[in-house]
This record gives sequence, C-alpha cells and structure tokens, in this order.
Amino acid sequence: QVQLVESGGGLVQAGGSLRLSCAASGRTFSTCDMAWFRQVPGKEREFVARISRGGGATYYADSVKGRFTISRDNAKNTMYLQMNSLKPEDTAVYYCAADKSSLISKVPDRYDYWGQGTQVTVSS
Repeated sequence: QVQLVESGGGLVQAGGSLRLSCAASGRTFSTCDMAWFRQVPGKEREFVARISRGGGATYYADSVKGRFTISRDNAKNTMYLQMNSLKPEDTAVYYCAADKSSLISKVPDRYDYWGQGTQVTVSS
C-alpha cells in the first residue's frame, strides 16, 4: 500500500512558479513509477508528467514540456513537480499517482494509488 499526500498548491500570477510535493508513506514508494495528473471541473483527468522508479526517465505532456520538471527523492519518499512560466490554462487540481507497473501509461485507470489533490490557480 502507498498513501499519497500532495502539497504546495496555491494562487499565483501568470508567469510565476510553484513547486508541488507528493509525500508517500509505505515501503513501496521506490518500487513505483510516479506521475502527476491534473483535472478541471467537467473535464477528464489529464496526464502531466511521469518519472520512473529510479528517477532516470521522465515523460511530459506536450502542453507542459519545457516549463515543468518532475523529480523524486526516494530517500525522502517524496516526488516533486516544479512548475515555471505558469499560464492560466494550467489552473486545475493536481494529483499525484503511483503505478506499480513499469509500463509507461498516461491513462489514469492504469495507476494504482492516488492522492487527494491540491488546487493550483493561475491568474491572468
């Protein structure tokens, strides 16, 4: 079992930065690939970024490539999302997720554990 808790969301002006954290409990964090998703009301949950269990491979949605950076610290059981050059369209609830499989997936249903989400609001 992995319990996930996101933090670091908030209100920021367009062009600003935020860093999200996802703290994991349980012994299996380092055996899971991790990802960030986001969701706005009325829309499907959207893939943002994914990082392999060792941190050596990362994947990004085209909409955030070059602006967001995903990372993890297995010693601290924590994953991060550094978000720079934020745009109003980045406004969403951001969720972290854990995947026990190493097969790369951008589909929410493929992920095994989820956090409760943290709100990110970017004002224009």
